[in-house]
Amino acid sequence: MGHLKERYLQYDEPQKIMAAGIYPYFRAIESEQDTVVKINGKNVLMFGSNSYLGLSNHSQIKEAAKQAIDKYGTSCAGSRFLNGTLDIHLKLEEKLARLVGKDAAICYSTGFQVNIGVVSALCGRNDYLLLDSLDHASIIEGSRLSFSKVLKFEHNDMSSLETKLKLCEPDKIKLIVVDGIFSMEGDIVRLPEIVELAQKYNASIMVDDAHALGVIGKNGRGTASHFNLTDKVDLIMGTFSKSFASLGGFIAGDAPVINYLKHNSRSLIFSASMTPASVASVSTAIDIMISEPERIQHLWELTHYAQKAFKEAGIDTGKSETPIIPLFIRDDIKALQVTRILLDNGIFVNPVISPAVPKEDSLIRFSLMATHTFDQLDIAVDKIIAAFRQLDIIQR
Repeated sequence: MGHLKERYLQYDEPQKIMAAGIYPYFRAIESEQDTVVKINGKNVLMFGSNSYLGLSNHSQIKEAAKQAIDKYGTSCAGSRFLNGTLDIHLKLEEKLARLVGKDAAICYSTGFQVNIGVVSALCGRNDYLLLDSLDHASIIEGSRLSFSKVLKFEHNDMSSLETKLKLCEPDKIKLIVVDGIFSMEGDIVRLPEIVELAQKYNASIMVDDAHALGVIGKNGRGTASHFNLTDKVDLIMGTFSKSFASLGGFIAGDAPVINYLKHNSRSLIFSASMTPASVASVSTAIDIMISEPERIQHLWELTHYAQKAFKEAGIDTGKSETPIIPLFIRDDIKALQVTRILLDNGIFVNPVISPAVPKEDSLIRFSLMATHTFDQLDIAVDKIIAAFRQLDIIQR
């Protein structure tokens, strides 16, 4: 037996959870990603999706994808840098730049690749990356590939950020990288205060709007739009696998910066480009988002309704202020047990346990789509409250 296999034969934590009957990962869905999905032949209410606008099964988007396949095929068979650029890639990038109010944009094949490729490329050996402690894993991975000095500040803590900024040499690049909406906590970055500090210390700002596009801002344009600070944010990143019902991601900013990334970002240059169907899906999803503002309005009505119901039941939802609602359990095993109980009762949610979060912060991540109904929400809330009471997480 080789050393590689020998070492990982000892990795048996997933098997222990499987044996206990509470393994919550890789659950196979047998239908479209919608408010109701099919698992093991049974209908289950989906409250674990990132499809915030509920567009993943939209007929116009599916038709646009089909037409793109008919015209361009299923793959570009190469990277954007070489043979993998289509005219629709360029049109989408122009549309994205207009959407978020920037000069230019460039698309990558996944959102993870955007953050790895951008964060690692922009700052040199004597420059600084300043990261919120709860930034997405893709930002962290990008910082590990960078030669720059990485400084983390406490989550949404402006005093901590200023302390880190004071440590930076004044004549070096200082790039503050933050999530717009934090993907597990559901709170919004304190962007106005970050802008003030950036101006005070001559720093630049990159906002990861993966979970903010389609949720906040004018017609869903994201965090900078939400705070009316688009001109104060240097870089806006977004993904297509959430509100935009597809796969891929983009970065938008000043033309010289985007030009540099096009020729130096390794995850762009050395990865295959977005498929034609993915590009067409994103473009159509943006059109629907802009033309149907009632989707976002309904999403927020559901959000306020759910937050109120959970809080009245005594469930800790932390600092969430968005359609991402953490339901804190603060016990890994109970989080897995709740997930199992809910799936058995027709509700799909996602557990977040250590090491993704400290054991004392384990939670159920409950997320809403604009296509949910209030009746569906009532069913889910009632069953969640019952499960929490069954395990003595909240009082009966």
